[in-house]
Amino acid sequence: MTGDNEQGEMIREGPAYRSKDRVRADRTDELYKDIPEGDVLMSIKDLRVVYQTDDTKTVAVDDFTLDVKKGELISIVGPSGCGKTTILRAIAGLLQPTSGKITIGDKECTAPGSDRGMVFQDFALFPWRSVRKNVEFGMEIAGVPKEEREQRADRYIKAVGLERFADSRVHELSGGMKQRVGIARALVMHPAVILMDEPFGALDAQTRNIMQEELVRILAKTERTILFVTHSVDEAVYISDRIVILTKRPATILEVVDVPWPRSRDRASPDFVQLRKHILEELEKENVMDN
Repeated sequence: MTGDNEQGEMIREGPAYRSKDRVRADRTDELYKDIPEGDVLMSIKDLRVVYQTDDTKTVAVDDFTLDVKKGELISIVGPSGCGKTTILRAIAGLLQPTSGKITIGDKECTAPGSDRGMVFQDFALFPWRSVRKNVEFGMEIAGVPKEEREQRADRYIKAVGLERFADSRVHELSGGMKQRVGIARALVMHPAVILMDEPFGALDAQTRNIMQEELVRILAKTERTILFVTHSVDEAVYISDRIVILTKRPATILEVVDVPWPRSRDRASPDFVQLRKHILEELEKENVMDN
């Protein structure tokens, strides 16, 4: 059997994992286990993305530089269309930057890799698969043995509160439940960094607040490193360790705001309201239309 022992060490066995030096695609976090929590895990240096169509060039992102510490959740907020998703896609390897460098540990990210997990706004689930089979999908591709696959999937399905729906089909789930499946599918692969692109944007306000609370609870259990794109300043202040405020396009960093309070947070507290007000004011300045 292949799996994790009680100390959390990776056990390799079977023909798919013959090399003692190989790190399994479903456990790339093992590559960075020597980086202490709170030290820099991912660095983005001088990122620039230019879109070109025929004779037109559009600079989407310019001079974006950010260090992401292991175990923290950073939210990115900015004017609509400023390039937030472009930054995530570049980090995920789905988009080739025009210039700049993205590294996790000492590894440069130049293509998609299992050390980065992605959670999308539109869920991106397989409708013909059950909840469990959706969560298992990445492990199937990685060649994880069936018994271990099922055990790990069940553990993360329970972590997101869907154990009663493990055998349900996607069409039987609410929007919030579908997004929990997407989060479980990302977590189960043990990526070094999880990228979340407006994951709660399609949900109603009440479900969105519930999912924020769920994410905070999951974070407390898993200690993942997350880069989170959102249009909601309230959401960013509620869940984040730091908040990156972007300028209008071309996106660059206007300010990085520390959120000093432990989770969970009181949205009605004076400090919370004041920080939210400050970020909104900065965004309103960026949202002013050019004459």
